[in-house]
Amino acid sequence: MGKGLLGNNVITQVGIVVRDIEKSSREFAEFFGIPIPAWVQTDTVDKAQTRFRGAPTPGRAKLAFMHFGSIDIELIEPDTHPSTWREHLDTRGEGVHHLAFVIEGMADRVRELEAHGHPLQQKGEYTGGRYAYVDTSKTLKTIVELLENDRKGKD
Repeated sequence: MGKGLLGNNVITQVGIVVRDIEKSSREFAEFFGIPIPAWVQTDTVDKAQTRFRGAPTPGRAKLAFMHFGSIDIELIEPDTHPSTWREHLDTRGEGVHHLAFVIEGMADRVRELEAHGHPLQQKGEYTGGRYAYVDTSKTLKTIVELLENDRKGKD
């Protein structure tokens, strides 16, 4: 099977937007018989350099991760500031927000996806890497998240 526009066709994560991360974490844990995951807060805009639709945003979210074999479920509770997560919650309600893929060459991948009609929606930094949400909802009915991790030992 080819690797398409991403250079990788392995889904690493499914992101789900929720209104109450503590309640949703408990419900997932109970349903799947796993420990309740702790949640973390995304970094502030000065550290994360978050941009939504091309403009800086203070938008943050609470995140909880659960591991299921080779795939993670990420629960996302957005704050009230503009972000892809807040927009999804306000327009579509709770539910699947994105499929995530680990990639290399973030800038090139984003340019190629935009050239194919999939605009960059949000991007930012996290400790050890960067992310970008690309709007693939017209064709894939969901958003694609690109994750690029810094390589250890890189010059």
